[in-house]
Amino acid sequence: MTNTVRTDRDPAGGALPAGVERLQIWDPALRAVHWALALLVTATWLLAQFGPAKMTLHFWFGYAIIALLAFRLVWGLIGPRHARFSRLIHGPRATLEYIRGFARRVPSYWRGHNPMGGWSVVAMLALLVMQVATGLVSDPDDFINVGPLASEVSRATSRKALSLHHLGGTLILLLVLLHVGMILYYRLWKREDLIRPMITGWKLVRRR
Repeated sequence: MTNTVRTDRDPAGGALPAGVERLQIWDPALRAVHWALALLVTATWLLAQFGPAKMTLHFWFGYAIIALLAFRLVWGLIGPRHARFSRLIHGPRATLEYIRGFARRVPSYWRGHNPMGGWSVVAMLALLVMQVATGLVSDPDDFINVGPLASEVSRATSRKALSLHHLGGTLILLLVLLHVGMILYYRLWKREDLIRPMITGWKLVRRR
């Protein structure tokens, strides 16, 4: 996919800062998966915490998350440039250099995910894969909310998976809170809006 460049105005209608251009970074499929995952992960977590006791809807939402993760993993290999995993993973030097300037009160104007954001995406995807995998084989011993593949593993494995599934729920909550906190930090401190680009696809980035 070729990015379309528009350099004259920012989203608010004003002139762009010097050395900055506006590019269409996030493709529609990536944005749809992002928001669908956000909605479904939130819904499944709430269902796990507050019921109902029979978690049929929790399971169906979990299956939908599996489908989205499968698509995202494939899209990370064959999708547009900024959707690919090769653009998410940055080496130690680039990551440390970005961290050193993290507290500066200026926008980063990074193309795609910055090094910290890229690693957080990798962490979230890995955690969600673990979460759905353990959910499929978990057995809470209530004869109701048994994972569809629990009978294919040993009793000890299904019980261990249940423990990891509970731990995963807590870790996902922490990552989500960190994600929201970073969005607020960028908006309020660095004066960079990360939400609008994930809705429209357009992002302000530094010129090369």
